[in-house]
Amino acid sequence: MSVTMQHSPNRWVQLWLGVLCMVLIANLQYAWTLFVGPIQQAHGWSIAEIQVAFSIFIATETWLTPIEGYIVDHLGPNSGPRLMVAFGGVLVGVAWIINAYAKSLGMLYLGAAISGIGAGAIYATCVGNAVKWFPDRRGLAVGLTAAGFGAGAALTVIPIRLVIDSHGYSAAFFWFGLFQGIVLLIAAHTLRGPDPGARLPATQNDAVPQTTRNYTSIEVLRSPAFWLLYVMFILVSASGLMATAQVAPIAKDYGLANTTILFGATTLSVALVVDNVMNGLARPFFGAVSDRIGREYTMALAFSLGAISYWLLALFGTNAWTFVTCAALIFFTWGEIFSLFPSTCTDLFGSRYATANSMMLYTAKGTSALLVPFANVLKNATGSWQAVFLVAAGMNVLVVVLAVAVLLPIRHRHHRMVAATG
Repeated sequence: MSVTMQHSPNRWVQLWLGVLCMVLIANLQYAWTLFVGPIQQAHGWSIAEIQVAFSIFIATETWLTPIEGYIVDHLGPNSGPRLMVAFGGVLVGVAWIINAYAKSLGMLYLGAAISGIGAGAIYATCVGNAVKWFPDRRGLAVGLTAAGFGAGAALTVIPIRLVIDSHGYSAAFFWFGLFQGIVLLIAAHTLRGPDPGARLPATQNDAVPQTTRNYTSIEVLRSPAFWLLYVMFILVSASGLMATAQVAPIAKDYGLANTTILFGATTLSVALVVDNVMNGLARPFFGAVSDRIGREYTMALAFSLGAISYWLLALFGTNAWTFVTCAALIFFTWGEIFSLFPSTCTDLFGSRYATANSMMLYTAKGTSALLVPFANVLKNATGSWQAVFLVAAGMNVLVVVLAVAVLLPIRHRHHRMVAATG
């Protein structure tokens, strides 16, 4: 591996600012499970009705990111990141305050939609900045950025649960939403992307070839490689989101939610903290691995481990410590999609329009969210969670096959075609 050109002294500051912004929006998704039960008790709505809000959040957080990414790319490196993150910070704060006072499902769904738009604006900007600033360590940089989203909630799940227990879920929504919005506005002021002529390091690595051409979003949508990545993303994301949304209900059904296991902490509290940490660690870990051995082989490794993790949870998840361990393994082996897939997309299609292009791929997360309620349907039909876990394991196995047998040769053909056409 050889590196040319000098490093920009500013890019690490930008990377860690992006990580901070992602930490501040993490509990919008990963602490949601804590609110489901209290909301049900307060209003009598069914869990399925409440979980529609989670699906709405995922949908708006993902499906609008190509537009937000397009705006960032076209406003330019000085204004795009700063304005988009400030916009997202305002929406995030407003949305959780709406949730705090929602007395109807309609208001809850409105809050979910607004928070999704705000979180998506921030997510798109920070991931786009990472892939642009770090062509030489793209997997690691995107992994660290995505880790802020995956692990950031570990800092707040216990405080949020304590506030819910002592002051109610409305107070938790209000104060955490207000705090997050304010800090995001402060952080946004310093964010920026690399200038078009910035001297950034370039990596030559046969395992991670990078295109010399910058594809527009229309051109990307015409590529079979993009749609293959899209399907693979849906399969892994759907299995992971099922686990994310259902951790608390699963622990409750297993009779483990309030079982004390460590220093007074319950099984659910320990699981949520460990899950978020493992989810976050997976992103830079597998991202860095992919920078060395290639994206497809890293996918095969991670998703094989994911399939085994779901299978283990199906067999041994009813014990408190095995539940925590197996759930942690699941989170460790699905969170890396948020580093591997944007990196692969930018490797294939270039960095000039990377924010918009990688966010078009990210909409697969929104599509996969539509499958989350089917976990409850399958569980109710079979009477247990085991069938859900086994289906998730099968989805991961399928993606392993697609990565090695289909994506790898397609990627080789793609780069040969770019080289041949100059």
